[in-house]
Amino acid sequence: MSQPGPRLDGVTPSRLAVVYNPVKISRDDLCDAFDAVDPDACAAADWFETSADDPGRGAAQRALEAGAELVVVAGGDGTVRAVAEVLAGTQAALGIVPQGTGNLLARNLDVPLGDVAKALTRALESEDRPIDIGWISLDGDGNDHERAFVVMVGFGLDANMLVETDEDLKDKAGWLAYVEALGRAVSDGEVVDFTLALDDGEPEQVSGHTLVIGNCGTIQGGVALLPDAVIDDGRLDLLLVSADTVVGWLDTVRSFVWDNGVRRFFEKDAPLVDSESARHLCGTRIAVDLPRPLAFEIDGEEVGDVRSFRVRLDRGALRVR
Repeated sequence: MSQPGPRLDGVTPSRLAVVYNPVKISRDDLCDAFDAVDPDACAAADWFETSADDPGRGAAQRALEAGAELVVVAGGDGTVRAVAEVLAGTQAALGIVPQGTGNLLARNLDVPLGDVAKALTRALESEDRPIDIGWISLDGDGNDHERAFVVMVGFGLDANMLVETDEDLKDKAGWLAYVEALGRAVSDGEVVDFTLALDDGEPEQVSGHTLVIGNCGTIQGGVALLPDAVIDDGRLDLLLVSADTVVGWLDTVRSFVWDNGVRRFFEKDAPLVDSESARHLCGTRIAVDLPRPLAFEIDGEEVGDVRSFRVRLDRGALRVR
Protein backbone atom coordinates (compact mmCIF):
# COMPACT_ATOMS: atom_id res chain seq x y z
CA MET A 1 0.00 0.00 0.00
CA SER A 2 1.20 3.51 -0.73
CA GLN A 3 2.25 5.84 2.05
CA PRO A 4 -0.30 8.63 2.63
CA GLY A 5 1.96 11.65 3.09
CA PRO A 6 3.82 12.09 -0.21
CA ARG A 7 0.89 11.25 -2.51
CA LEU A 8 -1.19 14.05 -1.03
CA ASP A 9 1.36 16.75 -1.83
CA GLY A 10 1.69 18.00 1.72
CA VAL A 11 -1.96 17.54 2.70
CA THR A 12 -2.19 14.94 5.48
CA PRO A 13 -4.95 12.32 5.11
CA SER A 14 -6.87 13.71 8.09
CA ARG A 15 -7.17 17.00 6.21
CA LEU A 16 -8.59 15.58 3.02
CA ALA A 17 -12.36 15.87 2.52
CA VAL A 18 -14.55 14.51 -0.26
CA VAL A 19 -17.85 16.19 -1.10
CA TYR A 20 -19.88 14.11 -3.53
CA ASN A 21 -23.30 14.15 -5.15
CA PRO A 22 -24.70 10.62 -4.68
CA VAL A 23 -27.02 11.10 -7.66
CA LYS A 24 -23.97 11.52 -9.93
CA ILE A 25 -21.56 9.00 -8.37
CA SER A 26 -21.57 6.61 -5.42
CA ARG A 27 -19.07 6.55 -2.58
CA ASP A 28 -18.18 2.96 -3.54
CA ASP A 29 -17.30 4.02 -7.09
CA LEU A 30 -15.20 6.88 -5.76
CA CYS A 31 -13.38 4.53 -3.36
CA ASP A 32 -12.66 2.16 -6.25
CA ALA A 33 -11.04 5.05 -8.10
CA PHE A 34 -9.14 6.07 -4.95
CA ASP A 35 -7.77 2.53 -4.69
CA ALA A 36 -6.20 2.94 -8.12
CA VAL A 37 -4.55 6.20 -7.08
CA ASP A 38 -3.89 6.04 -3.33
CA PRO A 39 -5.66 3.33 -1.30
CA ASP A 40 -4.96 5.05 2.02
CA ALA A 41 -6.66 8.28 0.97
CA CYS A 42 -10.16 6.77 0.74
CA ALA A 43 -10.13 5.49 4.32
CA ALA A 44 -8.47 8.60 5.72
CA ALA A 45 -10.73 11.19 4.07
CA ASP A 46 -13.76 12.83 5.64
CA TRP A 47 -16.81 12.17 3.46
CA PHE A 48 -19.77 14.49 2.97
CA GLU A 49 -22.86 13.87 0.82
CA THR A 50 -24.82 16.62 -0.89
CA SER A 51 -28.61 16.60 -1.04
CA ALA A 52 -31.40 18.04 -3.14
CA ASP A 53 -31.92 20.73 -0.50
CA ASP A 54 -28.21 21.51 -0.10
CA PRO A 55 -26.09 21.01 -3.26
CA GLY A 56 -22.79 21.50 -1.43
CA ARG A 57 -22.57 24.58 0.79
CA GLY A 58 -23.35 22.75 4.01
CA ALA A 59 -21.04 19.87 3.14
CA ALA A 60 -18.20 22.27 2.33
CA GLN A 61 -18.74 24.17 5.57
CA ARG A 62 -18.60 20.95 7.58
CA ALA A 63 -15.43 19.95 5.72
CA LEU A 64 -13.78 23.23 6.71
CA GLU A 65 -14.90 22.81 10.31
CA ALA A 66 -13.25 19.37 10.25
CA GLY A 67 -9.98 21.02 9.25
CA ALA A 68 -9.91 20.14 5.55
CA GLU A 69 -7.06 21.64 3.54
CA LEU A 70 -8.09 19.92 0.31
CA VAL A 71 -11.74 19.42 -0.62
CA VAL A 72 -12.30 17.07 -3.57
CA VAL A 73 -15.69 17.64 -5.18
CA ALA A 74 -17.34 14.88 -7.21
CA GLY A 75 -20.41 16.24 -8.96
CA GLY A 76 -21.68 18.62 -11.60
CA ASP A 77 -21.33 22.36 -12.03
CA GLY A 78 -23.91 23.12 -9.34
CA THR A 79 -22.01 21.13 -6.71
CA VAL A 80 -18.67 22.64 -7.73
CA ARG A 81 -20.08 26.17 -7.60
CA ALA A 82 -21.68 25.64 -4.17
CA VAL A 83 -18.45 24.30 -2.67
CA ALA A 84 -16.33 27.01 -4.32
CA GLU A 85 -18.60 29.63 -2.80
CA VAL A 86 -17.68 28.37 0.70
CA LEU A 87 -13.98 27.78 0.01
CA ALA A 88 -13.43 31.26 -1.49
CA GLY A 89 -11.26 33.36 0.77
CA THR A 90 -9.96 30.38 2.76
CA GLN A 91 -6.69 28.47 2.48
CA ALA A 92 -8.45 25.22 1.55
CA ALA A 93 -7.94 24.04 -2.04
CA LEU A 94 -10.60 22.72 -4.40
CA GLY A 95 -10.08 19.55 -6.42
CA ILE A 96 -12.64 18.49 -9.05
CA VAL A 97 -13.89 15.07 -10.15
CA PRO A 98 -16.31 16.19 -12.90
CA GLN A 99 -19.56 14.23 -13.07
CA GLY A 100 -22.04 16.54 -14.83
CA THR A 101 -22.95 17.29 -18.43
CA GLY A 102 -21.33 20.70 -18.63
CA ASN A 103 -18.33 20.44 -16.27
CA LEU A 104 -17.49 24.01 -17.22
CA LEU A 105 -14.84 24.82 -14.62
CA ALA A 106 -13.21 21.42 -15.12
CA ARG A 107 -13.02 22.05 -18.87
CA ASN A 108 -11.40 25.42 -18.37
CA LEU A 109 -8.84 23.94 -15.97
CA ASP A 110 -8.12 20.98 -18.30
CA VAL A 111 -9.22 18.51 -15.64
CA PRO A 112 -9.64 15.05 -17.23
CA LEU A 113 -13.27 14.32 -18.11
CA GLY A 114 -14.79 10.86 -18.07
CA ASP A 115 -11.99 9.26 -16.02
CA VAL A 116 -12.48 9.44 -12.25
CA ALA A 117 -9.05 8.04 -11.41
CA LYS A 118 -7.25 10.56 -13.62
CA ALA A 119 -9.26 13.43 -12.16
CA LEU A 120 -8.46 12.22 -8.64
CA THR A 121 -4.78 12.01 -9.52
CA ARG A 122 -4.89 15.62 -10.67
CA ALA A 123 -6.68 16.68 -7.49
CA LEU A 124 -4.34 14.83 -5.13
CA GLU A 125 -0.99 15.43 -6.78
CA SER A 126 -1.02 18.81 -8.50
CA GLU A 127 -0.13 22.11 -6.86
CA ASP A 128 -2.57 24.75 -5.64
CA ARG A 129 -3.34 27.59 -8.03
CA PRO A 130 -5.21 30.77 -7.04
CA ILE A 131 -7.96 31.75 -9.48
CA ASP A 132 -10.47 34.58 -9.59
CA ILE A 133 -14.08 34.15 -8.52
CA GLY A 134 -17.09 36.29 -9.36
CA TRP A 135 -19.91 37.38 -7.07
CA ILE A 136 -23.39 38.37 -8.21
CA SER A 137 -26.43 39.85 -6.50
CA LEU A 138 -29.79 39.61 -8.24
CA ASP A 139 -32.70 42.06 -8.26
CA GLY A 140 -31.41 44.30 -5.48
CA ASP A 141 -30.50 41.52 -3.05
CA GLY A 142 -27.35 43.38 -2.01
CA ASN A 143 -23.97 42.08 -0.90
CA ASP A 144 -25.45 40.01 1.93
CA HIS A 145 -27.15 37.76 -0.64
CA GLU A 146 -24.36 37.43 -3.19
CA ARG A 147 -23.86 34.17 -5.06
CA ALA A 148 -20.50 33.02 -6.35
CA PHE A 149 -19.69 31.97 -9.90
CA VAL A 150 -16.50 30.52 -11.30
CA VAL A 151 -17.29 30.32 -15.02
CA MET A 152 -19.97 32.66 -16.38
CA VAL A 153 -23.34 34.28 -15.83
CA GLY A 154 -25.75 35.84 -18.25
CA PHE A 155 -29.09 36.09 -19.98
CA GLY A 156 -30.31 35.46 -23.50
CA LEU A 157 -29.08 32.76 -25.83
CA ASP A 158 -26.84 31.04 -23.28
CA ALA A 159 -29.56 30.98 -20.62
CA ASN A 160 -32.26 30.03 -23.13
CA MET A 161 -30.19 27.08 -24.31
CA LEU A 162 -30.13 25.80 -20.73
CA VAL A 163 -33.83 26.36 -20.18
CA GLU A 164 -34.83 24.83 -23.50
CA THR A 165 -32.52 21.79 -23.37
CA ASP A 166 -34.40 18.52 -22.97
CA GLU A 167 -33.17 16.76 -19.82
CA ASP A 168 -33.67 13.26 -21.27
CA LEU A 169 -31.64 14.23 -24.33
CA LYS A 170 -28.89 15.60 -22.09
CA ASP A 171 -28.68 12.23 -20.34
CA LYS A 172 -28.43 10.39 -23.65
CA ALA A 173 -26.38 12.77 -25.77
CA GLY A 174 -24.42 14.92 -23.33
CA TRP A 175 -23.34 18.32 -24.64
CA LEU A 176 -24.81 17.55 -28.10
CA ALA A 177 -28.22 18.21 -26.54
CA TYR A 178 -27.33 21.91 -26.42
CA VAL A 179 -26.98 21.96 -30.20
CA GLU A 180 -30.57 20.78 -30.53
CA ALA A 181 -31.64 23.49 -28.07
CA LEU A 182 -29.70 26.18 -29.91
CA GLY A 183 -32.07 26.20 -32.87
CA ARG A 184 -35.10 26.77 -30.65
CA ALA A 185 -33.33 29.35 -28.48
CA VAL A 186 -32.23 31.42 -31.50
CA SER A 187 -35.79 31.70 -32.77
CA ASP A 188 -36.90 32.95 -29.33
CA GLY A 189 -34.18 35.62 -29.02
CA GLU A 190 -35.53 39.13 -28.56
CA VAL A 191 -33.38 42.25 -28.65
CA VAL A 192 -34.00 44.51 -25.64
CA ASP A 193 -32.66 47.91 -24.64
CA PHE A 194 -30.99 47.95 -21.22
CA THR A 195 -28.42 49.87 -19.19
CA LEU A 196 -24.89 48.58 -18.63
CA ALA A 197 -22.29 50.17 -16.35
CA LEU A 198 -18.66 49.01 -16.15
CA ASP A 199 -16.41 49.81 -13.18
CA ASP A 200 -16.58 53.57 -12.52
CA GLY A 201 -18.11 54.42 -15.87
CA GLU A 202 -21.49 56.00 -16.42
CA PRO A 203 -24.41 53.69 -17.29
CA GLU A 204 -24.64 53.14 -21.05
CA GLN A 205 -27.77 52.35 -23.03
CA VAL A 206 -27.15 49.21 -25.09
CA SER A 207 -29.19 46.73 -27.09
CA GLY A 208 -28.94 42.97 -27.28
CA HIS A 209 -30.63 39.66 -26.69
CA THR A 210 -27.60 38.01 -25.06
CA LEU A 211 -25.12 39.19 -22.44
CA VAL A 212 -22.54 36.74 -21.10
CA ILE A 213 -20.12 37.73 -18.33
CA GLY A 214 -17.29 35.26 -17.89
CA ASN A 215 -14.43 34.48 -15.55
CA CYS A 216 -13.35 31.90 -18.13
CA GLY A 217 -14.75 31.32 -21.56
CA THR A 218 -14.92 27.73 -22.82
CA ILE A 219 -18.27 25.94 -22.87
CA GLN A 220 -19.41 22.52 -24.06
CA GLY A 221 -17.80 21.14 -27.19
CA GLY A 222 -14.66 23.20 -26.68
CA VAL A 223 -16.40 26.36 -27.94
CA ALA A 224 -14.52 29.48 -26.79
CA LEU A 225 -17.47 31.76 -26.13
CA LEU A 226 -15.12 34.34 -24.56
CA PRO A 227 -11.76 33.81 -26.31
CA ASP A 228 -9.77 36.25 -24.14
CA ALA A 229 -11.19 35.20 -20.78
CA VAL A 230 -8.46 33.96 -18.43
CA ILE A 231 -9.35 32.52 -15.05
CA ASP A 232 -6.70 34.43 -13.10
CA ASP A 233 -6.22 37.70 -15.00
CA GLY A 234 -8.13 39.90 -12.56
CA ARG A 235 -10.91 40.88 -14.95
CA LEU A 236 -14.27 39.69 -16.25
CA ASP A 237 -14.94 39.42 -19.99
CA LEU A 238 -18.29 40.32 -21.52
CA LEU A 239 -19.96 39.35 -24.78
CA LEU A 240 -22.97 41.35 -25.98
CA VAL A 241 -24.84 39.88 -28.96
CA SER A 242 -27.62 41.69 -30.80
CA ALA A 243 -28.10 39.66 -34.00
CA ASP A 244 -31.79 39.11 -34.70
CA THR A 245 -31.81 38.36 -38.44
CA VAL A 246 -30.20 35.71 -40.61
CA VAL A 247 -27.73 38.30 -41.90
CA GLY A 248 -26.94 39.35 -38.35
CA TRP A 249 -26.32 35.78 -37.23
CA LEU A 250 -24.05 35.14 -40.21
CA ASP A 251 -22.10 38.26 -39.24
CA THR A 252 -21.79 36.97 -35.66
CA VAL A 253 -20.66 33.52 -36.81
CA ARG A 254 -18.12 35.08 -39.19
CA SER A 255 -16.77 37.19 -36.34
CA PHE A 256 -16.37 34.15 -34.06
CA VAL A 257 -14.99 31.73 -36.64
CA TRP A 258 -12.83 33.98 -38.80
CA ASP A 259 -11.98 37.31 -37.10
CA ASN A 260 -11.59 35.93 -33.59
CA GLY A 261 -10.81 32.34 -34.50
CA VAL A 262 -8.75 31.56 -37.58
CA ARG A 263 -7.17 35.02 -37.88
CA ARG A 264 -6.05 35.12 -34.27
CA PHE A 265 -4.68 31.60 -34.52
CA PHE A 266 -2.13 32.87 -37.03
CA GLU A 267 -1.79 36.35 -35.51
CA LYS A 268 -1.16 35.54 -31.85
CA ASP A 269 -1.21 39.13 -30.59
CA ALA A 270 -4.21 40.28 -32.64
CA PRO A 271 -6.97 41.90 -30.55
CA LEU A 272 -10.56 40.71 -30.48
CA VAL A 273 -12.64 42.24 -33.26
CA ASP A 274 -16.18 43.49 -32.67
CA SER A 275 -18.83 43.20 -35.36
CA GLU A 276 -22.11 44.98 -35.86
CA SER A 277 -23.84 42.23 -33.90
CA ALA A 278 -21.20 41.10 -31.38
CA ARG A 279 -19.35 43.35 -28.95
CA HIS A 280 -16.59 42.44 -26.46
CA LEU A 281 -16.01 44.34 -23.20
CA CYS A 282 -14.23 43.78 -19.89
CA GLY A 283 -14.32 45.05 -16.32
CA THR A 284 -14.23 44.09 -12.66
CA ARG A 285 -17.60 45.52 -11.61
CA ILE A 286 -20.72 45.34 -13.77
CA ALA A 287 -24.23 46.69 -13.18
CA VAL A 288 -27.15 45.79 -15.46
CA ASP A 289 -30.77 46.93 -15.41
CA LEU A 290 -33.18 45.24 -17.81
CA PRO A 291 -36.56 46.53 -19.01
CA ARG A 292 -38.29 43.33 -17.85
CA PRO A 293 -37.33 40.02 -16.19
CA LEU A 294 -35.37 37.63 -18.43
CA ALA A 295 -34.19 34.03 -17.94
CA PHE A 296 -30.80 34.02 -16.25
CA GLU A 297 -28.07 31.45 -15.63
CA ILE A 298 -25.18 31.11 -13.20
CA ASP A 299 -22.43 28.64 -14.10
CA GLY A 300 -24.71 26.67 -16.38
CA GLU A 301 -27.72 26.54 -14.07
CA GLU A 302 -30.96 28.39 -14.74
CA VAL A 303 -31.93 30.51 -11.72
CA GLY A 304 -35.21 32.04 -12.89
CA ASP A 305 -36.07 35.42 -14.35
CA VAL A 306 -33.98 38.43 -13.36
CA ARG A 307 -34.50 42.14 -14.02
CA SER A 308 -31.32 43.63 -12.53
CA PHE A 309 -28.00 42.34 -11.27
CA ARG A 310 -24.65 43.49 -9.96
CA VAL A 311 -21.39 41.60 -10.50
CA ARG A 312 -17.95 42.01 -8.95
CA LEU A 313 -14.67 40.13 -9.24
CA ASP A 314 -12.70 38.76 -6.29
CA ARG A 315 -9.18 38.29 -7.63
CA GLY A 316 -7.25 35.16 -6.63
CA ALA A 317 -9.81 34.29 -3.94
CA LEU A 318 -10.17 30.58 -4.75
CA ARG A 319 -7.42 27.97 -4.61
CA VAL A 320 -7.82 25.06 -7.02
CA ARG A 321 -5.83 21.95 -7.89
